[in-house]
Amino acid sequence: MTGILAGLRIVEGSAFIAAPLGGMTLAQLGADVIRFDDINGGLDNDRWPITKDGRSIYWAGLNKGKRSIAVDLRNPKGRELLTALITAPGEGAGIFTTNMPARGWLAYEELAKKRADLIALNIVGARDGSAHVDYTVNAITGFPMVTGPVDHAEPVNAVAPPWDLATAYAGAMAILAAERHRRLTGQGQRIVLPLQDMALAATSALGYIGEAVVNEVDRPRFGNEIFGTFGRDFRTKDDRFVMICIFSDRHVDALASAGGFKQAFATIEKDTGFDLKSDAGRWHARDRLCAVIEPWVARHTAEEVGAALKKAGALWAPYKTFRELAADREAVLDNPMFTILDQPGIGRYPVAASPLQFGAVPRQPPKTAPVLGQHTDEILSGILSLPGHEIARLHDEKVVGGPR
Repeated sequence: MTGILAGLRIVEGSAFIAAPLGGMTLAQLGADVIRFDDINGGLDNDRWPITKDGRSIYWAGLNKGKRSIAVDLRNPKGRELLTALITAPGEGAGIFTTNMPARGWLAYEELAKKRADLIALNIVGARDGSAHVDYTVNAITGFPMVTGPVDHAEPVNAVAPPWDLATAYAGAMAILAAERHRRLTGQGQRIVLPLQDMALAATSALGYIGEAVVNEVDRPRFGNEIFGTFGRDFRTKDDRFVMICIFSDRHVDALASAGGFKQAFATIEKDTGFDLKSDAGRWHARDRLCAVIEPWVARHTAEEVGAALKKAGALWAPYKTFRELAADREAVLDNPMFTILDQPGIGRYPVAASPLQFGAVPRQPPKTAPVLGQHTDEILSGILSLPGHEIARLHDEKVVGGPR
């Protein structure tokens, strides 16, 4: 294995997004991440999005660079094999991450009997043990009640799963922090990371809870406007959309240069008394700003608007579909983070490596995701030192499975 985390081995028992994405994050940095699934396939094996013939693009996306072992999880022999794998010796081994129920044979106390310095990350729904996914957690955060058009009365869910993503990266960070602690003290530990608490912590950090308590208000919807400064979508002459934002003094000047708004902006400041170089001033003057910007955008094509904004150094972006993004040269095709990979059973498409760029260690190119059970035999022989005839017997007894 190569990469900045070469030498670490993490065993992963996971489903959905947070746990497998956290494992993949570590795999892309060079850790040996071994995913185990039931011999008949796990919950994610056929999860959408899928190809036209039913192969999971989701599985391929969240398991890049991992190794896969397939085991009958109901068979005591299969559980013994996985216990041995999780607690196998080695300085960088003995690390386990899961969002499965950590009880019975997967309980930290049971596993730690085999390796006292075991590190185990347990991602749970809520701190009381109740089940949650991103979409149920998001419902309680308040965000769906401020997302959507101004005149919309019902909740609007996010398409992207923000709390799963945050939990994945927090989980990867927690494993590395615990591994450092173990190197310094020799102590292992269990880490509990509730998805719900991750969302609540982020909501608190962004000031939403504080605003509600201190100001005694429920924030209303503002559609696509960015609360507390200036930013909104605008429609071009050719019915495309661009997002234009102002987050600093420089952005004010750049936007004024792009559209010839210098005098109009000065008039807004004179008439309203609002300073457009301040967040509060831009927020309170947003209707006047839109009245200047909107007709300019509407008179030009998306290409013309984009060229002017880019030349001036304004803060903006065009809205794109997923297909448009995939064909975008700057964002994807010419981006060194991406490589065109041939994923077995799916086809060729751009795949991202880690977004992290370390100065001392070259970024590793992305690797394909394994098929279920692809590495079963090499894991059993290479880590557990089982002889060939014993591995063959386990296959015959259907305790383990090979690629499928």
